[in-house]
Amino acid sequence: MDSKIKKAVNNKYVTYGLILLAGLFLGWLIFSGGPSSGEQTTAAEHDHDHDHGEEVWTCSMHPQIRMDKPGKCPLCAMDLIPLKTTGSGDAAIDPDAIQLSAEAVALANIQTTVVSRQNPVKNVRLYGTIQVDERLSQSQTSHVSGRIEKLMVSFTGESVRQGQTIATIYSPELLSAQQELLEAVKMKDIQPALLQAVREKLSLWKLSDEQIAAIEQSGEVSPLTDITANTGGIVVSKNVNQGDYISTGTVLFDIADLSRVWAVFDAYESDLPFLKVGDKLDYTLQSLPGKTFSGRISFINPILDPTTRTAKVRVETTNTRAELMPGMYANALVNAPLKQYNNQIVIPKSAVLWTGKRSIVYVKQPDTETPAYLLREVELGPSLGDAYLVLSGIEDGDEIVTNGAFTIDASAQLAGKRSMMNDEAGRAVTGHESHSMPGSGSHTHDHASAGHEHAMMTVQGLCEMCKERIEKAAMSVKGVSSASWDGTAKQLHLNYDPAQTDLDKISQAVAKAGHDTDKHKADQKVYDALPGCCKYRE
Repeated sequence: MDSKIKKAVNNKYVTYGLILLAGLFLGWLIFSGGPSSGEQTTAAEHDHDHDHGEEVWTCSMHPQIRMDKPGKCPLCAMDLIPLKTTGSGDAAIDPDAIQLSAEAVALANIQTTVVSRQNPVKNVRLYGTIQVDERLSQSQTSHVSGRIEKLMVSFTGESVRQGQTIATIYSPELLSAQQELLEAVKMKDIQPALLQAVREKLSLWKLSDEQIAAIEQSGEVSPLTDITANTGGIVVSKNVNQGDYISTGTVLFDIADLSRVWAVFDAYESDLPFLKVGDKLDYTLQSLPGKTFSGRISFINPILDPTTRTAKVRVETTNTRAELMPGMYANALVNAPLKQYNNQIVIPKSAVLWTGKRSIVYVKQPDTETPAYLLREVELGPSLGDAYLVLSGIEDGDEIVTNGAFTIDASAQLAGKRSMMNDEAGRAVTGHESHSMPGSGSHTHDHASAGHEHAMMTVQGLCEMCKERIEKAAMSVKGVSSASWDGTAKQLHLNYDPAQTDLDKISQAVAKAGHDTDKHKADQKVYDALPGCCKYRE
């Protein structure tokens, strides 16, 4: 038996077989630990990724930029926004919501406000000037023809009291009429009607009955007659000089009684529905800082100025202390209650993002550990100055983002979720809003998928009236979906459809409204018709 075993062992085939089996066994031992090792490696890599999953900062305009800390984009100098946060997930968070860590919320200065229902009041701001009350203004005319021998009022702005002699006139016609009177007195027994006719003639020339009787008794005539003021006030216009020859009806002076004046304001047609006669109006004057004047609207001009698209709104004000002077600039504020919208939701203007056709806000989700914000499309009502009335889209008690909404929206765009540029994830819409590099001039960003372009142009102006006029002129061009004028930078931001219009047409429309652009200059007549506070040319 032993010999058989030895013989089998010495067989080279058996030896080869044993070596093969030993090799297979060793291979099994080695590779059987592979999966465990691989699992450990994968777990280690996962732990490594988790350990290094800190915030990544990127640019909303250049998503290829990745930074490990906040700062400025090296391409466009915009503030970087957080792409990945350290905040943990939360099962209650909506899949379409944008999550930001508490640190990212603080760095982006995101602020929220709980909305509530209110009785809205629209703040209508008006600009105008102090003017003379036309009913208290009179022209001082000469009732005889002749030469001005003496002028008692020598300059514009001089005070005049009623009954004061303002001029002495040498009149040959008056001299002849007085001589006719003396002849008629001699013939009064024969022709009494002639005497009465001459007396009436002199009365028409403003001679009193006492003066006529004195001429009859004395028998003396004089070619000189005095012109007296028929009202008291301030001389606002002096039309003659001493020695001038005048005819009957010549206007010597225009005199205005400034004890009561008008404050006349320009109201845009969009504001007229919120103004009515009897509304209280408070206004201030640049020349009297810290002092507020009040009055009620007494008249609204029913005719709209075709150039400025405004109507005149008048407020009557007493001026017993002579503080109000014609020509002073006035700024008014009217608080008009919108009774038809009582108990409606009102939100700050800063909460709204516009896309041309849509208006959106971001609502903070309640009861979540990680701050999360969800896009809501809203329907806006009338503008209330610094706020908007909301007709639908949010409910009473919702907490909306009032500062930092654009940062959240940029994060949503980068994450491929619903945003102002994406009505639905992955599908572009026509509305678009972009930012430009600091210091850049007029330029355009093409968006073929949206079909719209964003552009800027330089437009001259000074005040809020200019802003409304410029934006309305731009929006009147077919194809323009949004227009916003920055009064500080003098830049008009536009979203428009290049298939329907171009920058040249928009620039022409703005220039026709009275504002110079970097392409066209406003006509001088149109510019001269602008209110005084809008005169931007030196």
